[in-house]
Amino acid sequence: MDINLLYWKNEGKTFLSRLRLWFNILDPSSLLCSDAEIENAHSLIGSVERMVHDEKAGDAAWILSLSSVHAGTGAILPAVFRPQAFLPISAPLVVASFLPHSGVKPALFWQFLLQSYSAGFNHANRNVSSDKGIKTSLKQGLLIVGSVAYATCAGAIPQIVIQRLSMSSPAVQMFFRSVLPIPLSASLAYFNVVIVRSEESENGIQVFDSNGNSVGISQAAGAKAVKETALSRAALLGTTAAVPNLLLFLLQKARFLQRSPLLVAPIRHISTAIVLGLMIPVSFSLYPQLGTIKKEKLEKEFETAAVSGELFYHRGL
Repeated sequence: MDINLLYWKNEGKTFLSRLRLWFNILDPSSLLCSDAEIENAHSLIGSVERMVHDEKAGDAAWILSLSSVHAGTGAILPAVFRPQAFLPISAPLVVASFLPHSGVKPALFWQFLLQSYSAGFNHANRNVSSDKGIKTSLKQGLLIVGSVAYATCAGAIPQIVIQRLSMSSPAVQMFFRSVLPIPLSASLAYFNVVIVRSEESENGIQVFDSNGNSVGISQAAGAKAVKETALSRAALLGTTAAVPNLLLFLLQKARFLQRSPLLVAPIRHISTAIVLGLMIPVSFSLYPQLGTIKKEKLEKEFETAAVSGELFYHRGL
């Protein structure tokens, strides 16, 4: 088990402890660190006694390793797919994808960028314990391309319906621009994770005992890891779509908006970015990075290995 996972086991037991950690990990300034600095930080924390947060290693080294090194493989993550890069890159894409576009092409363009980046992020941060060093299979590559294409078209459905059917009713336009995007965004975020990481459910992922020793590959643990990550991503995008629309609904009768209707767009964009920024650490904290699965839910061959009644697995992000 990688030292990063051992740290999550000790320090990420509760939602609040995970939330505190994620606020530190998501500091974008760490993106400026070189690969050499990241490798030194990971080596430094790996040299201290395992299972213990040694102060000699320094909090900075722990945070840099947790934010830049894959917890399952120990490899340095691509800069654009590190957790701290998620907000700076996804914020403009999410805001643009929620815009009331004047045509279908801009809606498809921004949805394509958002879904492509989401797929790349999900793939880079997946659990790779069952890959055995093999590159992504042709089947999985086709699934990823297909999921991006499907999600791009599905995400632009509100704009396509309004544009192609020439709907001018305010009530209908409000439904397709403000109501439908909420469940649609949540569903597509869930769908993206499930498809991109489908190999984990099919092939299984590595599970560990309470001492951190690998005891085999479990499909049940893989399915649980993918489901938890998909639900957290659905909560992220669904909430980001819902709160700005609810805020504007509550403010629509405010005098300052009636006098200055041009303020509606800036309020929507700014509130979307703020909610996304706040929800990223919250959604990442919903489930522990080092998840647990009960013996009853595991395959029969793991019943003897789960001495404490449960086994551990790396959930991915």
